[in-house]
This record gives sequence, C-alpha cells and structure tokens, in this order.
Amino acid sequence: MPSSDSAQPATVTSLRNQAIARLGAAGILDPEVDADLLIGHVLGQSRGEVQAASILAKPVSKADAATIDLLLARRSAREPLQHITGRAPFRALALNVGPGVFVPRPETEQVAQFAIDALRSMPDAEPIGVDLGTGSGAIALALATEVPHARIFAVENSVEAYPWTSRNFAEVAARNATLTFGDLADAFVELNGTVAVVISNPPYIPADAIPRDPEVRLFDPAHALFGGPDGLDVVRSVSATGLRLLRPGGVLVIEHGELQGTAIRALLAADGWRAPATHRDYTSRDRATTALHP
Repeated sequence: MPSSDSAQPATVTSLRNQAIARLGAAGILDPEVDADLLIGHVLGQSRGEVQAASILAKPVSKADAATIDLLLARRSAREPLQHITGRAPFRALALNVGPGVFVPRPETEQVAQFAIDALRSMPDAEPIGVDLGTGSGAIALALATEVPHARIFAVENSVEAYPWTSRNFAEVAARNATLTFGDLADAFVELNGTVAVVISNPPYIPADAIPRDPEVRLFDPAHALFGGPDGLDVVRSVSATGLRLLRPGGVLVIEHGELQGTAIRALLAADGWRAPATHRDYTSRDRATTALHP
C-alpha cells in the first residue's frame, strides 16, 4: 500500500468539491458559499480567488488541508460560520463575533437602512441616533459610518456580548459613536427629547418557542433571543424608552419576527405612536415596524 507521502496532493478543486458535499450532507443551506468562505479563511483568499484557484486546480499544503478539514467538521456540526472565522459581514463592515454575542443577520442590514434613511433626511446639522441593545454593535456602527454627520449612541447590557461590542467599536473607531454598558430601559436620560432616530433589534422570540436553525438554537445567546411569554417584553421597553428619548416627529425602528407585525403595531398605537407601519424583508416576510413620535 503506498505511503501517505506518495498520495496525490490536495488541490483547491478536490477540497472544494469535498467540502460542498460534506456541508450539503450536514444540511447547510448554501454549502458552496460556506465551502468557499472556509477555504478562503484558511488560505487568505476571497471567495472569488478560491473559485479561480479551484478552476486552476492549485495545490494546497498538507497543513492547510488539515486545518480546512477541522473547520469543516465544526461547520458540519452547525457551529456558525461566523464563529469559526471570527468575523461577520454587515453592510460595509466586518465585525468581530463569537460565543456570547448575537451574530448579525443579512435581513438586519435592511432594517438598519430605515434608520440610515431617516437620519439622512433630518434637517439637523448633527442628528442623534440611538441603538438600544446593540449586541455586536452592527447597527450602531453602520449608522455611524454611513451617516458621519450624525451622533450615534448605543447601549448593551450583556456581560458576555459587551467585550465583543467594545472590540468592534475600538476597531471601527468611529468618532461619532458612543458605547455604554447598561439597561436600555433607563439609558441616555441626558438625551431625553432630543433624539431623531431610535432603532432596536431586541430579543423577540417567545419563551416557549424553539428556534428552527441549529446555529441559532445551539449557539446564539438566549439573552439575545427570548423576549418573555409573547416575545414582546423588550419591545415594550423599547417603546417606552423611544417615547422618552425621541423628539416630536422622531422615528422609531424595531426589528421583529415575521408574525409579530400586527401585535407590535397595536402595541405602539396603544402607547401613542403615530403611523405605525410594518415592512417586509428581501424574503417578503414582515421584518421591521416603524413609527413616529407623537
């Protein structure tokens, strides 16, 4: 039997094909994407570079092939891709993420756009935006970098998430962004009545619901997922805090589950908000509700 040294060396082509098959068998929704990103993470290449290297059947060292194999095992066990690479893309940002912090989702990029558009439309020289329960800092840092004339404030109360938040704020180094550790219910009292936009992606899953995706169920922190018996406990706090912080005509933006739009519109209307409206994401599911301060 030939020794392992005489075996044909691995190539990007062979590794990519094996990775796609392995991840597909594990139930990964987009195995080609994850295969490219994992291989690229090890080889220091973009997804396009991995695909080009696959076409050319470029060789891969034994050490790199072994590392790729280990990472594929972790992803096949449904560990989030972002935990494995340590990074999560969000709009123009690449954020540090890992155990203890909620991984930002693509659909939240659309929710952030509502706040970005609202800030840009304000006549103020320095409109103020507030992100309640910022998690990784994704929304707040997107607002700060994409609306540089705005002043952005963010609050997070999870001791597990906050180190990741702090790291991202330090890395992005947006001078117009301020991060605070604390409870969103009583955050930023010094800003009462002056804020133009309040946005939040709060925990909104009902306490007795079981998330479908293993990546969420097994790895996302419960603190960022579950919002009490009906999922709306933190939404109620966001509504109250928004009423306190926003000036008349200010905009509230709340991300939520696809079946919660009606309940949240009713909640906001009962609290006195004007023109509550629910908006769909790119999958045509209800994803965010906006309202105007009375």
